[in-house]
Amino acid sequence: MAFKHGITLTEVNTGSRTLRAVSTAVIGLVATAPDADPAAFPLNRPVLITDVDTAIGKAGVGGTLGHSLRAIADYSRPFIVVVRVEEGEDAEETDANVIGTTLPSGQKTGMQALLAAEAQLGVKPKILGTPGLETQAVTSALVIVAKRLRGFVYARALGATTAAAIAYRANFSQRELMLLMPDFIAFDVASAANITSDVAARAMGVRAMIDETVGPHKTLSNVTLDGVIGITSDIHWDIEDATSEANLLNAKEITTIIRTDAGFRFWGNRTCAPTDDPFAFESTTRVAQLIGDTMVKGMLWAIDKPLTPALARDIVETINGFGRDLVAAGVLLGFNCWFAEESNSVNSLKAGKLRIDYDYTVPPPLEELGLIQRITDSYFGDFASLMAGAA
Repeated sequence: MAFKHGITLTEVNTGSRTLRAVSTAVIGLVATAPDADPAAFPLNRPVLITDVDTAIGKAGVGGTLGHSLRAIADYSRPFIVVVRVEEGEDAEETDANVIGTTLPSGQKTGMQALLAAEAQLGVKPKILGTPGLETQAVTSALVIVAKRLRGFVYARALGATTAAAIAYRANFSQRELMLLMPDFIAFDVASAANITSDVAARAMGVRAMIDETVGPHKTLSNVTLDGVIGITSDIHWDIEDATSEANLLNAKEITTIIRTDAGFRFWGNRTCAPTDDPFAFESTTRVAQLIGDTMVKGMLWAIDKPLTPALARDIVETINGFGRDLVAAGVLLGFNCWFAEESNSVNSLKAGKLRIDYDYTVPPPLEELGLIQRITDSYFGDFASLMAGAA
């Protein structure tokens, strides 16, 4: 070793890190707009909207884009990734344009372009929808995109009646999907008239608002809605009546709209997963997606470092720190991460493979509250003392 009379500084970059939760309030919107500004909204390309008011001015008045942006803007100003597609000559061609494909050049079109948003725009759409363009084919295809993005789809349950919507619901079983009905009625400035406002667009705006103000652990349900003056179908709701139309829809995992003394609200917590599925609630699914995405992105620093016990310990401590933050924020009831020796054999460790376990509990929404009312004569025993107190 060379002689040195002085000080040598060695910087050691080990220890646990801080995981930063990914944003869950990024909207991915696929829409038509034949008279939109083509420079602002090129066909089949993901465009990042950071100023929704300016975007509305460039969206034109035709198609679904302008109406959807105005509905979202009634509740929040999130990042929005827009993919504009062409209206087809018929419904089938429009479906094909909305669903999209990958061209020989590698360019993705339609909703497939949402998959390119992170690489091109630096944001990952998490709240997905095609308001006003829903068909069974379109919604089914969007759920596949949502799975790849760890996103969540809000879509209209097609059908003019409760029975028809319930029948349509039977086509889906995915935890990444919430079906809603009916649509809203809202005043449209462009046409100076009341128009149908697509329920999915407003659900996307409300979802982004809740994510920004509360978090993904709060469902869409029972939050007051702005900017609407009615709904397109009569939905009977009584909070005590299990046979009401609203309750029948909720029982079949369809979120509906109710009106209370304080205005309109979404009513329903369920995804299209089976009732006994651990991801039956919207909140559970979206928190699981938040955790999964944060883990994948936040652990990049550890990849390709020498696999030592110190590195494994740092990974466990980093993940547990993130879990503690989620518990403190009320997003989770509990969280624990650990190194399981039985999952890490000598051969797997020698091959550079490390397995880390973690578990967590998401608080469910209070979906049913039971109040026990009793009448009793026991308080007559205090009659005399009550008289004295009243004198």
